[in-house]
Amino acid sequence: MQAEHLLSVGATLGEGPVWIDDALWFVDIKQDTVFRFDPASRSLRNWQAPEHIGWVLPSAVNGLIAGLRTGPHRFLPETGRFERIARIQADLPDNRLNDAAIDGQGRIWFGTMDNLEASETGLVFVLDKGSVTQTALAPVTITNGPAMSPCGTKVYHVDTLGRRVIRHAITPEGIPDSGEVFLEFTGDEGHPDGATCDAEGGVWLGFFGGGAARRFAPDGEMTHEVRFPVSNVTKLALGGPDRHTAYATTARQGLTEEQLAAQPLAGDLFTFRVEVPAAPPRRANT
Repeated sequence: MQAEHLLSVGATLGEGPVWIDDALWFVDIKQDTVFRFDPASRSLRNWQAPEHIGWVLPSAVNGLIAGLRTGPHRFLPETGRFERIARIQADLPDNRLNDAAIDGQGRIWFGTMDNLEASETGLVFVLDKGSVTQTALAPVTITNGPAMSPCGTKVYHVDTLGRRVIRHAITPEGIPDSGEVFLEFTGDEGHPDGATCDAEGGVWLGFFGGGAARRFAPDGEMTHEVRFPVSNVTKLALGGPDRHTAYATTARQGLTEEQLAAQPLAGDLFTFRVEVPAAPPRRANT
């Protein structure tokens, strides 16, 4: 299957796509920008964040919750304001928030990473009703995901530079176990990047440097591969009116001038149809 070009963005590091109500939200981390794309009207809005921003997620309380470099904030699109909820890893100024997902209790699981991509200082935290706690998941250099299973009992933690995905069972209280290796990559697939689960518990991964998105069944078998005309595929969101449309962000970061010339669509938004729909939407309890 081939992905279809949807929207010209030219993002340095497009990331964090999420379908909220009737539109796709995503970010350009390095350009500190939030985007809202309405496929029906093909209109695109954007807001400037005060620092690097890894994601936005819907809140059941008010507005959106945004993962800024220094910690989660409440983002109010109608005013463009960002209000700090918590500061994370203040002793590590090179770290930033990178990716996140909402579990069945409305908790946001989010990871941090070394923005220089050198030190194993990336940890996973949980934001629950305004309070942040650190999980016991082992530190890595670049965290991605976490992705939540639709049943709410498993979390998939992506160690991008380690090229593996760890699956953890979680208690109703949000405590993960020590986990097991779900996927490990050693060939030319690229590096596993953002992850998302569909309604059957399949895990979709974007592959940075791999020019593809791939779906893996809960038993780890690859069921689908979608090829892209660009090499850096960062993350997928499932949505659309019938929840059967995939939207994928991509990145220009790391590409040479020659590679950029050969990949003029790098950093743009792509789409394709999926057989298994999106899992039911969730909203944060913060």
